[in-house]
Amino acid sequence: MITNGPFGVLWASLGLGAFFIALIWLNTLLSIFLTPMFTLLATKIIGGRVVKDRDTEPPAKPAT
Repeated sequence: MITNGPFGVLWASLGLGAFFIALIWLNTLLSIFLTPMFTLLATKIIGGRVVKDRDTEPPAKPAT
């Protein structure tokens, strides 16, 4: 069995702690910046279709 002693355990725990803090920070930044980008893109695409449908005139009815 290989043992690294208490300092190896502390070193590994510091490394894992830093890794998970960086992971949480990165995911937070991605959610802050990417969510509005996709939301605005989806709104533009969906909104463009709605406006396009609203701008078209219905076919004229023949006079009786």
